Amino acid sequence: MRTIDVSALIDEARFNTFHARVLTWCALIIIFDGYDLVIYGVVLPSLMAEWGLSALQAGALGSCALVGMMFGALFFGSISDRIGRRKTIMVCVLLFSGVTALNGLASSPEVFALCRFVAGLGIGGVMPNVVALMNEYAPRKSRSTLVAIMFSGYSLGGMLSAGLGMLFIPQWGWQAVFYVALIPLLLLPLLIRQLPESMDYLLRSGKIERAKSLLAQTTPTYLPEANDQLAHAVSRGSTASISELFRDGRLVSTLALWVAFFCCLLMVYGLSSWLPKIMYSAGYGLNSSLAFLMVLNCGAIVGAIAGGWLGDRVGITRVLLLFFACGALSLSLLAIRAPLAVLYLLIAIAGACTIGTQILANACAVQYYPPHVRSTGLGWAMGIGRTGAIIGPVLGGVLHGSSLPLQTSFLVFAVPGVIGAAAILVFLRRRKVQQSLQVSAQATS
Repeated sequence: MRTIDVSALIDEARFNTFHARVLTWCALIIIFDGYDLVIYGVVLPSLMAEWGLSALQAGALGSCALVGMMFGALFFGSISDRIGRRKTIMVCVLLFSGVTALNGLASSPEVFALCRFVAGLGIGGVMPNVVALMNEYAPRKSRSTLVAIMFSGYSLGGMLSAGLGMLFIPQWGWQAVFYVALIPLLLLPLLIRQLPESMDYLLRSGKIERAKSLLAQTTPTYLPEANDQLAHAVSRGSTASISELFRDGRLVSTLALWVAFFCCLLMVYGLSSWLPKIMYSAGYGLNSSLAFLMVLNCGAIVGAIAGGWLGDRVGITRVLLLFFACGALSLSLLAIRAPLAVLYLLIAIAGACTIGTQILANACAVQYYPPHVRSTGLGWAMGIGRTGAIIGPVLGGVLHGSSLPLQTSFLVFAVPGVIGAAAILVFLRRRKVQQSLQVSAQATS
Protein backbone atom coordinates (compact mmCIF):
# COMPACT_ATOMS: atom_id res chain seq x y z
CA MET A 1 0.00 0.00 0.00
CA ARG A 2 1.30 3.43 -0.98
CA THR A 3 0.46 6.75 0.64
CA ILE A 4 0.43 9.49 -1.99
CA ASP A 5 0.87 13.13 -0.97
CA VAL A 6 -1.56 14.78 -3.40
CA SER A 7 -0.53 18.38 -2.70
CA ALA A 8 3.18 17.62 -3.12
CA LEU A 9 2.61 15.88 -6.47
CA ILE A 10 0.52 18.77 -7.82
CA ASP A 11 3.00 21.35 -6.49
CA GLU A 12 5.97 19.73 -8.18
CA ALA A 13 4.23 18.86 -11.47
CA ARG A 14 5.36 20.42 -14.72
CA PHE A 15 2.96 22.42 -16.86
CA ASN A 16 1.28 20.03 -19.33
CA THR A 17 -1.79 19.65 -21.55
CA PHE A 18 -4.04 19.10 -18.52
CA HIS A 19 -3.02 22.46 -17.03
CA ALA A 20 -3.42 24.08 -20.45
CA ARG A 21 -6.96 22.70 -20.72
CA VAL A 22 -7.96 23.96 -17.27
CA LEU A 23 -6.36 27.34 -18.00
CA THR A 24 -8.13 27.66 -21.37
CA TRP A 25 -11.62 26.90 -20.08
CA CYS A 26 -11.27 28.96 -16.91
CA ALA A 27 -9.90 31.89 -18.93
CA LEU A 28 -12.78 31.59 -21.42
CA ILE A 29 -15.30 31.75 -18.58
CA ILE A 30 -13.58 34.82 -17.16
CA ILE A 31 -13.48 36.50 -20.61
CA PHE A 32 -17.27 36.38 -20.88
CA ASP A 33 -17.62 37.15 -17.19
CA GLY A 34 -15.63 40.33 -17.80
CA TYR A 35 -17.56 41.04 -21.00
CA ASP A 36 -20.90 40.79 -19.21
CA LEU A 37 -19.75 43.07 -16.42
CA VAL A 38 -17.92 45.81 -18.35
CA ILE A 39 -20.75 46.00 -20.87
CA TYR A 40 -22.61 48.49 -18.67
CA GLY A 41 -19.88 51.11 -19.03
CA VAL A 42 -20.05 50.59 -22.81
CA VAL A 43 -23.82 51.18 -23.10
CA LEU A 44 -24.07 53.83 -20.37
CA PRO A 45 -23.99 56.91 -22.66
CA SER A 46 -26.67 55.33 -24.89
CA LEU A 47 -28.89 54.40 -21.93
CA MET A 48 -28.67 57.88 -20.41
CA ALA A 49 -29.67 59.41 -23.75
CA GLU A 50 -32.52 56.94 -24.47
CA TRP A 51 -34.11 56.77 -21.01
CA GLY A 52 -33.20 60.27 -19.84
CA LEU A 53 -31.33 59.03 -16.78
CA SER A 54 -29.62 61.44 -14.41
CA ALA A 55 -26.02 60.75 -13.40
CA LEU A 56 -27.16 59.51 -9.97
CA GLN A 57 -29.80 57.21 -11.49
CA ALA A 58 -27.23 55.83 -13.93
CA GLY A 59 -24.80 55.16 -11.10
CA ALA A 60 -27.46 53.34 -9.08
CA LEU A 61 -28.44 51.30 -12.16
CA GLY A 62 -24.81 50.33 -12.65
CA SER A 63 -24.64 49.08 -9.08
CA CYS A 64 -27.46 46.55 -9.57
CA ALA A 65 -25.14 43.95 -11.11
CA LEU A 66 -22.60 44.64 -8.37
CA VAL A 67 -25.15 44.03 -5.61
CA GLY A 68 -25.91 40.73 -7.33
CA MET A 69 -22.18 39.99 -7.51
CA MET A 70 -21.82 40.56 -3.78
CA PHE A 71 -24.54 38.03 -2.95
CA GLY A 72 -23.32 35.68 -5.67
CA ALA A 73 -19.75 35.68 -4.36
CA LEU A 74 -20.89 35.09 -0.77
CA PHE A 75 -23.39 32.35 -1.64
CA PHE A 76 -21.69 30.47 -4.48
CA GLY A 77 -18.22 30.90 -2.97
CA SER A 78 -19.31 29.10 0.19
CA ILE A 79 -21.63 26.51 -1.34
CA SER A 80 -19.02 25.29 -3.83
CA ASP A 81 -16.86 24.01 -0.97
CA ARG A 82 -19.83 21.75 -0.15
CA ILE A 83 -21.23 20.67 -3.55
CA GLY A 84 -18.11 21.00 -5.70
CA ARG A 85 -16.69 23.80 -7.82
CA ARG A 86 -17.58 22.22 -11.18
CA LYS A 87 -21.35 22.14 -10.54
CA THR A 88 -21.27 25.63 -9.10
CA ILE A 89 -19.42 27.01 -12.12
CA MET A 90 -22.01 25.50 -14.52
CA VAL A 91 -24.92 27.08 -12.62
CA CYS A 92 -23.15 30.46 -12.60
CA VAL A 93 -22.43 30.31 -16.35
CA LEU A 94 -26.11 29.61 -17.01
CA LEU A 95 -27.09 32.60 -14.88
CA PHE A 96 -24.70 35.26 -16.15
CA SER A 97 -24.81 34.22 -19.81
CA GLY A 98 -28.53 33.64 -20.21
CA VAL A 99 -29.75 36.62 -18.21
CA THR A 100 -27.22 39.04 -19.75
CA ALA A 101 -28.59 38.11 -23.18
CA LEU A 102 -32.12 38.82 -21.88
CA ASN A 103 -30.86 42.27 -20.86
CA GLY A 104 -30.94 43.23 -24.53
CA LEU A 105 -34.74 42.89 -24.46
CA ALA A 106 -35.18 45.27 -21.50
CA SER A 107 -37.63 48.07 -22.30
CA SER A 108 -37.34 50.05 -19.06
CA PRO A 109 -34.72 50.86 -16.40
CA GLU A 110 -36.57 48.65 -13.89
CA VAL A 111 -36.45 45.52 -16.08
CA PHE A 112 -32.84 46.32 -16.98
CA ALA A 113 -31.93 46.61 -13.28
CA LEU A 114 -33.57 43.26 -12.43
CA CYS A 115 -31.72 41.46 -15.23
CA ARG A 116 -28.42 43.02 -14.19
CA PHE A 117 -28.95 41.92 -10.58
CA VAL A 118 -29.68 38.28 -11.53
CA ALA A 119 -26.78 38.19 -13.99
CA GLY A 120 -24.60 39.65 -11.23
CA LEU A 121 -25.32 36.61 -9.06
CA GLY A 122 -23.66 34.41 -11.68
CA ILE A 123 -20.84 36.84 -12.42
CA GLY A 124 -19.95 37.16 -8.73
CA GLY A 125 -20.34 33.45 -8.05
CA VAL A 126 -18.16 32.16 -10.86
CA MET A 127 -15.09 34.31 -10.12
CA PRO A 128 -13.93 32.80 -6.80
CA ASN A 129 -14.57 29.29 -8.09
CA VAL A 130 -12.55 29.42 -11.30
CA VAL A 131 -9.70 31.20 -9.48
CA ALA A 132 -9.71 28.55 -6.74
CA LEU A 133 -9.87 25.71 -9.29
CA MET A 134 -6.95 27.06 -11.32
CA ASN A 135 -4.93 27.67 -8.18
CA GLU A 136 -5.60 24.13 -6.92
CA TYR A 137 -4.21 22.42 -10.04
CA ALA A 138 -1.43 24.86 -10.97
CA PRO A 139 2.20 23.84 -10.26
CA ARG A 140 3.66 25.79 -7.33
CA LYS A 141 6.43 27.47 -9.35
CA SER A 142 4.01 29.03 -11.82
CA ARG A 143 0.87 29.32 -9.69
CA SER A 144 0.61 33.11 -9.46
CA THR A 145 1.47 33.48 -13.15
CA LEU A 146 -1.18 30.99 -14.30
CA VAL A 147 -3.88 32.50 -12.07
CA ALA A 148 -2.97 35.97 -13.34
CA ILE A 149 -3.03 34.83 -16.99
CA MET A 150 -6.39 33.17 -16.45
CA PHE A 151 -7.92 36.16 -14.69
CA SER A 152 -6.58 38.59 -17.28
CA GLY A 153 -9.40 37.15 -19.36
CA TYR A 154 -11.55 39.64 -17.43
CA SER A 155 -9.70 42.48 -19.16
CA LEU A 156 -9.89 40.73 -22.53
CA GLY A 157 -13.63 40.56 -22.00
CA GLY A 158 -13.67 44.27 -21.19
CA MET A 159 -11.74 45.05 -24.38
CA LEU A 160 -14.06 42.81 -26.39
CA SER A 161 -17.05 44.60 -24.90
CA ALA A 162 -15.65 48.04 -25.77
CA GLY A 163 -14.60 46.92 -29.26
CA LEU A 164 -17.97 45.39 -30.13
CA GLY A 165 -19.67 48.45 -28.64
CA MET A 166 -17.75 50.70 -31.06
CA LEU A 167 -18.84 48.40 -33.91
CA PHE A 168 -22.41 47.43 -33.00
CA ILE A 169 -23.95 50.40 -31.18
CA PRO A 170 -23.84 52.90 -34.08
CA GLN A 171 -25.45 50.32 -36.43
CA TRP A 172 -27.80 48.18 -34.30
CA GLY A 173 -28.12 50.00 -31.00
CA TRP A 174 -26.99 49.14 -27.47
CA GLN A 175 -29.09 45.95 -27.36
CA ALA A 176 -26.83 44.14 -29.85
CA VAL A 177 -23.83 43.91 -27.51
CA PHE A 178 -25.90 41.98 -24.95
CA TYR A 179 -26.84 39.20 -27.37
CA VAL A 180 -23.16 38.21 -27.73
CA ALA A 181 -23.39 36.88 -24.15
CA LEU A 182 -25.21 33.78 -25.47
CA ILE A 183 -21.93 32.27 -26.71
CA PRO A 184 -21.00 30.58 -23.38
CA LEU A 185 -24.35 28.76 -23.38
CA LEU A 186 -23.48 27.22 -26.74
CA LEU A 187 -20.15 26.05 -25.30
CA LEU A 188 -21.65 24.64 -22.09
CA PRO A 189 -21.76 20.96 -23.26
CA LEU A 190 -18.01 21.12 -23.99
CA LEU A 191 -17.35 22.86 -20.69
CA ILE A 192 -19.19 20.12 -18.77
CA ARG A 193 -16.97 17.47 -20.35
CA GLN A 194 -13.65 19.30 -20.14
CA LEU A 195 -13.61 21.07 -16.77
CA PRO A 196 -12.31 18.93 -13.85
CA GLU A 197 -13.78 18.84 -10.36
CA SER A 198 -11.85 20.14 -7.36
CA MET A 199 -9.36 17.56 -6.06
CA ASP A 200 -10.05 18.53 -2.45
CA TYR A 201 -13.81 18.10 -2.97
CA LEU A 202 -13.34 14.66 -4.58
CA LEU A 203 -11.22 13.44 -1.66
CA ARG A 204 -13.64 14.80 0.94
CA SER A 205 -16.53 13.16 -0.93
CA GLY A 206 -14.81 9.77 -1.08
CA LYS A 207 -14.57 9.76 -4.89
CA ILE A 208 -11.10 8.27 -4.83
CA GLU A 209 -11.02 6.72 -8.31
CA ARG A 210 -11.92 10.01 -9.98
CA ALA A 211 -9.28 11.73 -7.86
CA LYS A 212 -6.64 9.20 -8.94
CA SER A 213 -7.55 9.68 -12.60
CA LEU A 214 -7.23 13.46 -12.33
CA LEU A 215 -3.98 13.18 -10.38
CA ALA A 216 -2.53 11.02 -13.15
CA GLN A 217 -3.46 13.72 -15.69
CA THR A 218 -1.99 16.45 -13.50
CA THR A 219 1.22 14.51 -12.87
CA PRO A 220 1.90 11.98 -15.69
CA THR A 221 4.67 10.36 -13.60
CA TYR A 222 2.01 9.11 -11.17
CA LEU A 223 0.68 5.65 -12.13
CA PRO A 224 -2.44 4.80 -10.08
CA GLU A 225 -2.60 1.52 -8.18
CA ALA A 226 -5.70 -0.07 -6.68
CA ASN A 227 -4.57 0.18 -3.05
CA ASP A 228 -3.16 3.74 -3.19
CA GLN A 229 -4.10 5.96 -0.25
CA LEU A 230 -4.36 9.61 -1.29
CA ALA A 231 -3.29 11.90 1.56
CA HIS A 232 -4.35 15.53 1.56
CA ALA A 233 -3.57 18.06 4.27
CA VAL A 234 -7.14 19.06 5.06
CA SER A 235 -9.35 16.91 2.90
CA ARG A 236 -10.69 14.73 5.70
CA GLY A 237 -12.94 15.88 8.50
CA SER A 238 -12.91 19.50 7.38
CA THR A 239 -15.97 21.63 6.81
CA ALA A 240 -16.21 24.88 4.97
CA SER A 241 -17.47 27.37 7.57
CA ILE A 242 -16.99 31.11 7.72
CA SER A 243 -15.48 30.85 11.21
CA GLU A 244 -12.54 28.95 9.64
CA LEU A 245 -11.44 32.22 8.02
CA PHE A 246 -10.62 33.67 11.46
CA ARG A 247 -8.97 30.66 13.07
CA ASP A 248 -5.26 29.88 13.49
CA GLY A 249 -4.27 33.54 13.64
CA ARG A 250 -6.09 34.55 10.43
CA LEU A 251 -8.35 37.23 11.96
CA VAL A 252 -6.23 40.33 11.25
CA SER A 253 -5.06 39.03 7.87
CA THR A 254 -8.64 38.27 6.76
CA LEU A 255 -9.86 41.73 7.78
CA ALA A 256 -6.89 43.36 6.01
CA LEU A 257 -7.69 41.40 2.85
CA TRP A 258 -11.32 42.52 3.02
CA VAL A 259 -10.26 46.18 3.25
CA ALA A 260 -7.87 45.73 0.31
CA PHE A 261 -10.57 44.06 -1.80
CA PHE A 262 -13.05 46.83 -0.91
CA CYS A 263 -10.66 49.59 -1.98
CA CYS A 264 -9.53 47.83 -5.13
CA LEU A 265 -13.03 46.98 -6.34
CA LEU A 266 -14.21 50.53 -5.67
CA MET A 267 -11.51 51.82 -8.01
CA VAL A 268 -12.06 49.10 -10.62
CA TYR A 269 -15.82 49.44 -10.99
CA GLY A 270 -15.91 53.18 -10.52
CA LEU A 271 -13.49 53.59 -13.43
CA SER A 272 -14.97 50.81 -15.59
CA SER A 273 -18.50 52.21 -15.26
CA TRP A 274 -17.72 55.91 -15.66
CA LEU A 275 -14.51 56.29 -17.66
CA PRO A 276 -16.25 56.40 -21.10
CA LYS A 277 -18.87 58.86 -19.84
CA ILE A 278 -16.31 61.04 -18.05
CA MET A 279 -14.16 61.27 -21.19
CA TYR A 280 -17.24 61.79 -23.38
CA SER A 281 -18.30 64.72 -21.18
CA ALA A 282 -14.74 66.07 -21.41
CA GLY A 283 -15.20 66.49 -25.17
CA TYR A 284 -14.05 63.18 -26.63
CA GLY A 285 -16.33 61.37 -29.11
CA LEU A 286 -18.12 58.12 -28.21
CA ASN A 287 -15.62 55.88 -29.99
CA SER A 288 -12.68 57.81 -28.49
CA SER A 289 -14.23 57.47 -25.02
CA LEU A 290 -14.64 53.70 -25.49
CA ALA A 291 -11.01 53.59 -26.67
CA PHE A 292 -9.98 54.82 -23.20
CA LEU A 293 -11.82 51.81 -21.74
CA MET A 294 -9.90 49.52 -24.08
CA VAL A 295 -6.59 51.10 -23.00
CA LEU A 296 -7.57 50.65 -19.33
CA ASN A 297 -8.19 46.93 -19.87
CA CYS A 298 -5.12 46.49 -22.07
CA GLY A 299 -3.00 47.90 -19.26
CA ALA A 300 -4.73 45.51 -16.87
CA ILE A 301 -3.66 42.47 -18.92
CA VAL A 302 -0.03 43.57 -18.99
CA GLY A 303 -0.11 44.42 -15.28
CA ALA A 304 -1.74 41.13 -14.27
CA ILE A 305 0.62 38.88 -16.23
CA ALA A 306 3.74 40.86 -15.28
CA GLY A 307 2.57 41.02 -11.67
CA GLY A 308 1.88 37.27 -11.57
CA TRP A 309 5.31 36.51 -13.02
CA LEU A 310 6.95 38.83 -10.52
CA GLY A 311 4.83 37.42 -7.69
CA ASP A 312 6.17 33.91 -8.30
CA ARG A 313 9.67 35.30 -7.77
CA VAL A 314 9.46 37.91 -5.00
CA GLY A 315 6.08 37.12 -3.41
CA ILE A 316 2.59 38.08 -4.51
CA THR A 317 1.94 40.26 -1.43
CA ARG A 318 4.96 42.51 -2.09
CA VAL A 319 3.82 42.99 -5.68
CA LEU A 320 0.32 43.85 -4.46
CA LEU A 321 1.73 46.56 -2.20
CA LEU A 322 3.68 48.04 -5.11
CA PHE A 323 0.65 47.94 -7.43
CA PHE A 324 -1.66 49.66 -4.95
CA ALA A 325 0.87 52.47 -4.53
CA CYS A 326 1.40 52.84 -8.28
CA GLY A 327 -2.36 52.79 -8.88
CA ALA A 328 -2.90 55.67 -6.47
CA LEU A 329 -0.03 57.60 -8.04
CA SER A 330 -1.21 57.13 -11.64
CA LEU A 331 -4.77 58.22 -10.79
CA SER A 332 -3.39 61.27 -8.97
CA LEU A 333 -1.31 62.21 -12.03
CA LEU A 334 -4.45 62.01 -14.20
CA ALA A 335 -5.60 65.06 -12.24
CA ILE A 336 -2.87 67.04 -14.04
CA ARG A 337 -3.73 68.19 -17.56
CA ALA A 338 -1.55 66.29 -20.00
CA PRO A 339 -1.22 65.63 -23.75
CA LEU A 340 -3.35 62.81 -25.18
CA ALA A 341 -0.43 60.36 -25.46
CA VAL A 342 0.47 60.87 -21.79
CA LEU A 343 -3.20 60.51 -20.87
CA TYR A 344 -3.36 57.13 -22.62
CA LEU A 345 -0.17 56.01 -20.85
CA LEU A 346 -1.47 57.01 -17.41
CA ILE A 347 -4.80 55.26 -18.02
CA ALA A 348 -2.93 52.11 -19.09
CA ILE A 349 -0.88 52.24 -15.87
CA ALA A 350 -4.08 52.85 -13.90
CA GLY A 351 -5.59 49.75 -15.52
CA ALA A 352 -2.49 47.70 -14.70
CA CYS A 353 -2.54 48.85 -11.09
CA THR A 354 -6.31 48.68 -10.40
CA ILE A 355 -7.81 45.84 -12.44
CA GLY A 356 -4.40 44.14 -12.44
CA THR A 357 -4.20 44.57 -8.68
CA GLN A 358 -7.59 42.91 -8.24
CA ILE A 359 -6.41 39.92 -10.28
CA LEU A 360 -3.32 39.59 -8.08
CA ALA A 361 -5.40 40.03 -4.93
CA ASN A 362 -7.49 37.02 -6.00
CA ALA A 363 -4.30 34.96 -6.39
CA CYS A 364 -3.06 36.18 -3.00
CA ALA A 365 -6.30 35.18 -1.24
CA VAL A 366 -6.51 31.66 -2.68
CA GLN A 367 -2.86 31.03 -1.79
CA TYR A 368 -3.37 32.28 1.76
CA TYR A 369 -6.36 30.13 2.75
CA PRO A 370 -6.19 26.31 3.14
CA PRO A 371 -7.88 24.25 0.37
CA HIS A 372 -11.07 23.30 2.26
CA VAL A 373 -12.04 26.98 2.72
CA ARG A 374 -10.34 28.39 -0.36
CA SER A 375 -13.52 29.23 -2.28
CA THR A 376 -15.17 30.40 0.95
CA GLY A 377 -12.22 32.68 1.76
CA LEU A 378 -12.04 34.19 -1.71
CA GLY A 379 -15.82 34.34 -1.99
CA TRP A 380 -16.13 36.32 1.24
CA ALA A 381 -13.23 38.61 0.34
CA MET A 382 -14.85 39.32 -3.03
CA GLY A 383 -18.31 39.56 -1.46
CA ILE A 384 -17.20 42.11 1.15
CA GLY A 385 -15.22 43.84 -1.58
CA ARG A 386 -18.38 44.12 -3.66
CA THR A 387 -19.61 46.80 -1.28
CA GLY A 388 -16.76 48.87 -2.69
CA ALA A 389 -17.80 47.83 -6.19
CA ILE A 390 -21.36 48.98 -5.46
CA ILE A 391 -20.17 52.32 -4.07
CA GLY A 392 -17.81 52.91 -7.04
CA PRO A 393 -20.44 53.54 -9.77
CA VAL A 394 -22.63 55.52 -7.35
CA LEU A 395 -19.64 57.65 -6.33
CA GLY A 396 -18.83 58.19 -10.01
CA GLY A 397 -22.43 59.30 -10.58
CA VAL A 398 -22.28 61.74 -7.67
CA LEU A 399 -18.98 63.21 -8.90
CA HIS A 400 -20.28 63.51 -12.45
CA GLY A 401 -23.61 64.99 -11.33
CA SER A 402 -21.81 67.56 -9.18
CA SER A 403 -20.17 69.00 -12.32
CA LEU A 404 -16.78 68.87 -10.61
CA PRO A 405 -13.67 69.19 -12.77
CA LEU A 406 -12.45 66.02 -14.49
CA GLN A 407 -9.27 66.08 -12.40
CA THR A 408 -11.20 65.98 -9.10
CA SER A 409 -12.85 62.68 -10.05
CA PHE A 410 -9.48 61.02 -10.59
CA LEU A 411 -8.11 62.37 -7.30
CA VAL A 412 -11.08 60.97 -5.38
CA PHE A 413 -10.58 57.53 -6.97
CA ALA A 414 -6.88 57.64 -5.97
CA VAL A 415 -7.67 57.74 -2.23
CA PRO A 416 -8.77 54.06 -1.99
CA GLY A 417 -5.43 53.09 -3.54
CA VAL A 418 -3.59 54.62 -0.57
CA ILE A 419 -5.89 52.86 1.93
CA GLY A 420 -5.51 49.57 0.04
CA ALA A 421 -1.72 49.84 0.18
CA ALA A 422 -1.90 50.33 3.95
CA ALA A 423 -4.14 47.25 4.31
CA ILE A 424 -1.72 45.08 2.30
CA LEU A 425 1.16 46.34 4.45
CA VAL A 426 -0.73 45.15 7.55
CA PHE A 427 -1.44 41.80 5.84
CA LEU A 428 2.24 41.40 4.89
CA ARG A 429 3.49 42.10 8.42
CA ARG A 430 0.86 39.87 10.01
CA ARG A 431 1.74 37.01 7.68
CA LYS A 432 5.41 37.31 8.64
CA VAL A 433 4.40 37.01 12.31
CA GLN A 434 2.30 33.90 11.52
CA GLN A 435 5.18 32.30 9.62
CA SER A 436 7.58 33.03 12.50
CA LEU A 437 5.18 31.44 14.99
CA GLN A 438 4.82 28.36 12.77
CA VAL A 439 8.58 27.98 12.52
CA SER A 440 8.94 28.31 16.31
CA ALA A 441 6.18 25.72 16.89
CA GLN A 442 7.86 23.26 14.52
CA ALA A 443 11.23 23.82 16.22
CA THR A 444 9.86 23.15 19.71
CA SER A 445 7.98 20.04 18.56
